[in-house]
Amino acid sequence: MNALIAFLVFLAIVALIGLSLSVKVVTQYQRGVLFRLGKVVGVKEPGLALIIPVIDRLVRISLRIVTLPIQSQGIITRDNVSVDISAVAYFRVVDAVKSVIAIENVNAAINQIAQTTLRKVVGQHTLDEALSETDVINANIQKILDVATLEWGVEVNLVELKDIQLPDSMKRAMARQAEAEREKRAKIIAAEGESMAAAALGEASDTMMAHPLALQLRNLQTLAELGVEKNTTVVFPAPMMSAIGEISSFLARETAAAEGITNLPTAAKPPALSATDMSTNGDPANGAVVEPGHAAV
Repeated sequence: MNALIAFLVFLAIVALIGLSLSVKVVTQYQRGVLFRLGKVVGVKEPGLALIIPVIDRLVRISLRIVTLPIQSQGIITRDNVSVDISAVAYFRVVDAVKSVIAIENVNAAINQIAQTTLRKVVGQHTLDEALSETDVINANIQKILDVATLEWGVEVNLVELKDIQLPDSMKRAMARQAEAEREKRAKIIAAEGESMAAAALGEASDTMMAHPLALQLRNLQTLAELGVEKNTTVVFPAPMMSAIGEISSFLARETAAAEGITNLPTAAKPPALSATDMSTNGDPANGAVVEPGHAAV
């Protein structure tokens, strides 16, 4: 009796072990590839899957999108500039059987081929194109990867350049280029403004010549603008040519008046004594002679 009970217990344990080995659960985001004696016999859908222990082997494959970072690569562009570029790739398994039997490690394979493709595609572009045409580069990399990975049952959904590292010398050169470009635009805008202002001033001068009162109205408007600022000095603008003419007339009158004062006749002066008169002794008026060394009496 004890032997029978032990045998039944043994059978129950074996049945439980066999049941645990034969019952598999495939989740919603997975597919199960069933191998029987080393040969693929089918794909198990999500849910409960029964297999034959020891004979069958079930390999679960995830169908979710996988994010694969592509490490930074030292790349020389077409214009001989060395840059370091990193990227990120998104892929998912579309054929569970191919992903198992066609390649050993899908993640490692895609990582390696993505690095080489990134280096190849970016090397065909210049630095400016690599910085400005990232969408084109991403599309080219994805297209090349799809050709290789579809044979593995994998589809690449997206490839994006993540970071572009430039040498310090190239950063300084680009900064100088950007500064020169901004100065160029500023000068062009200023020249266009001067041209438009000159044209507007020409039209305004033509209008004022046709309507003389327009200049007076403009003068009054200027006075009103000065008054708003609470200035203590009031400027009365006058026509430039008339002001210059009045100043010229004033200077001419002042010059003529100064010349008239200088040319007035001088007062009468007594005649100067001659040497003969000075040599007479006595009063020069009476003809007296003064000896040398003696004073006149």
